[in-house]
Amino acid sequence: MNLFSQAQCLICHEIIQPKIGWKAIFSEEKGMNLCPTCEGKFHLIKGEQCRVCSRPFQFLDEKFRHGELCHDCKRWEEDEDWKGYLDSNHSIYLYNDFFKEVMATFKYRGDYILAIIFAEKIKDLISQLQPDLLVPIPLSSERLYERGFNQAEALLNESGLTPTMPLTRIHSEKQSKKSRLERIHIPQVFEVERQTEVIGKSILLIDDIYTTGSTLRHAAKLLKKSGAKGIQSLTLAR
Repeated sequence: MNLFSQAQCLICHEIIQPKIGWKAIFSEEKGMNLCPTCEGKFHLIKGEQCRVCSRPFQFLDEKFRHGELCHDCKRWEEDEDWKGYLDSNHSIYLYNDFFKEVMATFKYRGDYILAIIFAEKIKDLISQLQPDLLVPIPLSSERLYERGFNQAEALLNESGLTPTMPLTRIHSEKQSKKSRLERIHIPQVFEVERQTEVIGKSILLIDDIYTTGSTLRHAAKLLKKSGAKGIQSLTLAR
């Protein structure tokens, strides 16, 4: 019997060298999905962060910080049409070049298995937040057909968690092609199908990346107006 079955890194596909020692033999080890090199390229968000969007202040010029808020969130919260809808966003990793490439493989090239590498971090954070409902940001039917799966829903499923799907999405041009101003002023892109599911509930929206926060705020605004008690969001990267 081979105590150390050879596992491959889900990103670079190199063989992961197992840790040798008595602790490794007799303890219940979690499955190894990443080699140390790839794991080291993910940078956790640490230190002081924006109270709303979790943007790390260590990489932000002081002139773009306003107390507990970054400049972007200050603008959102000063806008009467948007303030107060998204209570807070929680992001796990910095959006660096490595993360961007991993997301492209996961999201646009259909490598569904990559959802597994984020499962433990997602479960840990959600257990701390304890929302009533986990709501993945939906894709339009056209976008879902293109990609084959909803990446936000996949993250929950591979974490062993149950998504609730009260939202549907109207098909529109990709958000990545729009400027910040265009994203803010686009018409509402979501609809609530099952309003009774959200009334009085604390909701955690799930998405892959926080960029301008426009997508999350559109969803949060609609859910709040449909009776939700509070809206937070969880994204893999910021």
